[in-house]
Amino acid sequence: MSDSSPLPPVRLRPEAELARDALATPLLSRAARLARWAGPETRVDPGGELAEEQLPAAAEVLGLVGANAGGAASAGGAASAGGAASAEGAGAVEEAVGLADEAWQVAVHTGLVTVTDEERGTVEAGEALRLLTSGSPRDVLEVWLGALEAVLADASVPDLGEMEALLEEAGEDGEVDLSSLDWDPEAEAAFLDGVLGNLYLLTAGEDGPGEGPVPLPALAASMIVPEDMEEPTDEVLEQVSDALMRLDDQFRLLEPIGLVEFRPVDEEVLTEEGGSDGAGGSGIDEADVSRYGMVRLTPLGLYGLRARLLEAGYEAPVVGELADKGADVLLDGTGAFPPGAARAETEQWLARREPLAAARELLSAARGADAGAPLRRLRCQQALSLVGAVAEPALREVLDDAELGGLARVWLAEHGAADVPAPPESMVFWLTIDTLAAQLAAEGNSAELRELVEGLAAGHSGFFASAWRVEHPATAEVLEAMGRLHPDKKVAKEARKAAFKARSQRGEQGEQGE
Repeated sequence: MSDSSPLPPVRLRPEAELARDALATPLLSRAARLARWAGPETRVDPGGELAEEQLPAAAEVLGLVGANAGGAASAGGAASAGGAASAEGAGAVEEAVGLADEAWQVAVHTGLVTVTDEERGTVEAGEALRLLTSGSPRDVLEVWLGALEAVLADASVPDLGEMEALLEEAGEDGEVDLSSLDWDPEAEAAFLDGVLGNLYLLTAGEDGPGEGPVPLPALAASMIVPEDMEEPTDEVLEQVSDALMRLDDQFRLLEPIGLVEFRPVDEEVLTEEGGSDGAGGSGIDEADVSRYGMVRLTPLGLYGLRARLLEAGYEAPVVGELADKGADVLLDGTGAFPPGAARAETEQWLARREPLAAARELLSAARGADAGAPLRRLRCQQALSLVGAVAEPALREVLDDAELGGLARVWLAEHGAADVPAPPESMVFWLTIDTLAAQLAAEGNSAELRELVEGLAAGHSGFFASAWRVEHPATAEVLEAMGRLHPDKKVAKEARKAAFKARSQRGEQGEQGE
């Protein structure tokens, strides 16, 4: 992703609803419970981590283990507690203690708990805890965003077991050789950011699955397989497979904070013949794709990723942001929006205005000879289609306008209006050039524009002989595009000649103006 171009606009749920979702996430709710539980007897180490002997009690407070299991764990391990606890029970207690530790670290990181005396290791409830109970929805979301950052940082760290082994092997100077772990902190964070950015694009884009789940192999491949590679090599497939398993671990960590809904990789599929190759994106039946993991960005996750993108300098619009702006801002702002988002934004804008006044404001804002004017007029035409017949007086008022007269006649004819005057030939050609310029700005060299160009050239045999004379700022650019897009070499050559004439005429006019 480039931070120089806007991302697709997203539709966010109300902050009050998102705040309720944030409070209900397993990790933040556990962190808040531990913050309320912490008292004068609670002790932490210099780094703010809960003292090891208090972790079983914390797990019990969270309802993760019973009192007996917690006591046994604190006495030296559930596996040997009176000889009654099984290995399975020991694993459950260990997992519960790990979850409690994770929640405590989030509580400290977000300010739900603050250290009052580092030397004694005492703590008290922090200001963030008050915000969760009596703050605004925005306050709650700010606390949640802090928790999200803590989890994302943890998700970029390698397996704890590997880290502990590395620490044990540290030299006398205590330095850890990260190179032996094959771990680059910045690269790991960038990889995860890239994956989440792609998930955001898939969720926000109209061509993606929207709010539906995304196969984990597709996300992994989006980070590994070059766009111009038609068939991935075995080496690339192996890299995708490794990335897939790394993402499986990371999304398991990100689900409890509410960023995603996640279906992990089916462990059985990894033992089946060709399992790892299939994870790389080769030879998987559609029915089997879900076995390699599925992930969906939640509405809360969409909010969180957008906040991070804004912080990183990206332009990440939200549908509804333009509702209180002028028509000029609306038409310019929705210029780069995909059709569905542009319509949704326009509907919200119109809902706040009296229809006829809105139509007049839109028409006024659509005027102009600048490069963005054709697309503004296209968006204006689309917006007026949502206003309905009540806009007719506004359209009749601009019938003689050189820039809007053609648009007005089209609208009136489409709405069955009577006594619509026929347009002069010059207006027809001007509107044609204006429409093509708008489509070119909105879609580039798309298949739809190619079809429009072919149909136009086929339906008007003398089009190019007259089109170059049209006094529109984009005439030469449009004719050049037609020459580029039309598959017939003879027609394309005519278009290029017409573009040359239009450019020459503009040059001559410019010289006369000087």
